Amino acid sequence: MAAMFQTAHAVAAEAPATQAAAPSAAINPKAVLSAMERVADWQLANPSQHRPDDWTQAVGYNGIMALANISGSSKYRDAMIAMGEKNSWKLGPNHYHADDHIVGQTYAELYLQLRDPKMIAPLGASFDDILTNRRSGSLDFTVKGNQDRWSWCDALYMAPPAWLRLWAITGDQRYLDFAISEWWTTSDYLYDKEEHLYFRDSNYFDKREANGKKVYWSRGNGWVMGGLVRVLQYLPENHPERPRFIQQYQDMAAKLLTLQQADGLWRASLLDPATYPMKESSGSALYTYAFAWGVNQGLLDAKAFKPAVQKAWTALMANVQADGKLTHVQPIGLAPKVFDDNLTEVYGVGGFLLAGSEVYRMAVLEKTKPQTVSVANPTDGVRGDELAEAKLGAGINKPVVMDAATSAIVNSQVIGKQIVFPVNLAAGETRRYLVLPAERLAAVPPADVRAHARFVPERLDDFAWESDRTAHRVYGPAIIKDPKEHLISSGVDVWVKKVRTPVIDKWYKRGEYHHDVGEGLDYYDVGQSRGCGGTTIVADGQLHNSSNFTKYKVIADGPLRAVFELTYGGFAVGNGRTVSEVKRFSIDAGSNMTRVETRYTSNSKEPLTVGVGIVQRDGVGHYTADAGAGFNSYWEPARGDNGSTGCGVILPAGVKAFDVIDKQQLTLGTAQPGQPFVYYFGAGWSKSGDFIDAAAWDAYVRGYAQKLQAPLKVSTK
Repeated sequence: MAAMFQTAHAVAAEAPATQAAAPSAAINPKAVLSAMERVADWQLANPSQHRPDDWTQAVGYNGIMALANISGSSKYRDAMIAMGEKNSWKLGPNHYHADDHIVGQTYAELYLQLRDPKMIAPLGASFDDILTNRRSGSLDFTVKGNQDRWSWCDALYMAPPAWLRLWAITGDQRYLDFAISEWWTTSDYLYDKEEHLYFRDSNYFDKREANGKKVYWSRGNGWVMGGLVRVLQYLPENHPERPRFIQQYQDMAAKLLTLQQADGLWRASLLDPATYPMKESSGSALYTYAFAWGVNQGLLDAKAFKPAVQKAWTALMANVQADGKLTHVQPIGLAPKVFDDNLTEVYGVGGFLLAGSEVYRMAVLEKTKPQTVSVANPTDGVRGDELAEAKLGAGINKPVVMDAATSAIVNSQVIGKQIVFPVNLAAGETRRYLVLPAERLAAVPPADVRAHARFVPERLDDFAWESDRTAHRVYGPAIIKDPKEHLISSGVDVWVKKVRTPVIDKWYKRGEYHHDVGEGLDYYDVGQSRGCGGTTIVADGQLHNSSNFTKYKVIADGPLRAVFELTYGGFAVGNGRTVSEVKRFSIDAGSNMTRVETRYTSNSKEPLTVGVGIVQRDGVGHYTADAGAGFNSYWEPARGDNGSTGCGVILPAGVKAFDVIDKQQLTLGTAQPGQPFVYYFGAGWSKSGDFIDAAAWDAYVRGYAQKLQAPLKVSTK
């Protein structure tokens, strides 16, 4: 890393005397967050009149999302969700134009949190068409139609980060390759390798300022610096092009450090500040964002750059009026210009909020040493919306998780001495997370409840649980005595859902869940069957089922993982043998599968043949049994307008055999009394948006089984 710092140290030594000033006092996290919220609140109360999918608005959205990821209020992300709904999650109207791609960055970031497919469907369709009909013309900005490519430096902020985010979600290499290739094509054309600055476009190659210097526009180079940050946030550490991006970022940062003015800001013209003496917030905010991010990542020398960040933030704060209005924002344009001090624009607010998010992180980490957790994907496919689990270090009270690349506080949950949190990893990728005490933060963002489990005494002692993908229930003792239902069953019921939010409490409260009113329904009919994932003991060709559970214990109830135990009383399994069992169930956010660890107690030490069942329906369904991969899946025949339900069973320790008895498809394994017998089961639905057909469900179950054999690699220090 010392070599990376060399240029910055050298440039710092050549910087004007103003750079040598003592750094400002330490910045307080609460003050930073308060300022960010005040500026965002003003902007939300005074909305811009530009199109809601316009680039100006979309830069503002970038900043509001950065604020949403650290604020204790949900209103900022709610505003972004409402924006996406208003836009129908579509990009701007100019198909190839980079300015109309930037709104996709926010759609993708919302998807990574909420996992709603509609949020990225138009983005994917648009980018697929661009790849199919790729433009290859000149970057000469004076030629009509040449803005179909990234022929102006602003485009490097607007488009590439959207392509990188879609690649991170899908793992489609084409998106990543396109972004990298087009970036360097633009760089080769517009980047001045001697000055380490970008021309705005080809119109400025031969233009000069009043002092004879080249024309380098502050906000234009700010767009590039911001774009570099937002690309590097998602470009994997092991990608061969990453060092090249880092080198350009460090070279530009070193040059820009010498151009910061005595008041902490940059002027509209980087090399001719005297002709444009006005304070300027938008370019300055983007440099503050980029510098602070680099210091926080260890890519820029803190001794040289941290004082510059502190000065810049103090100066930006001086441009915020008491009511939260950010001033001194150069209006829309192509080059440096003179403008009124009182002007504001939503893109300036976006830059300010982005800068604030990294200054906030810098302040949070000032006096704390976080635990670093590295999570690696050992496979050649995307591991999306999967929970990583790490052992907590000593002395971290009320721990929270920060994404080391973005400063976002990540939804997390402590279970015993472990902390779990969601990750999204490309093939072979490693990402870092910081675990730190909540007391260091000014606020903790509200948790998204994505896993839930509870005993339901108001409905005949049901026990129900769900993730954001699926829901189940099993029956307790009260239903046995109920004169209307009188059901003896340890089978597992399925509640299908098409929303990513919790439903079981809502449906029980409503008292009616057999009709779909937009969220899903219960149409599964488990009865006395094994349903989807119920177990049985197989002996002498017969099934021996337990009765309803007799006791329950909730161990963890979300927001990311629900864990509970159910106790089943003794039952006969033939030849004078009796068995009882305790099952520990666990379901994770983002998963259609429930993990079960069951322990049998028996009056004999002989091993048991356990069958994990899937009820077989009348009609033509699709059945796949793969002993080598350790799974069994079934796609039921469509049930009228309710569609089809898929059920899957996985035995990670190995499948003994498959069998069908009493219309139950059984995946057979061996359990030793007193030892854990582990299996997984889960369900999907044709109307959820996740599984269009049997092939999609099979692929999910197979893929899940493969992930179990290649778990995420987690290391801490």
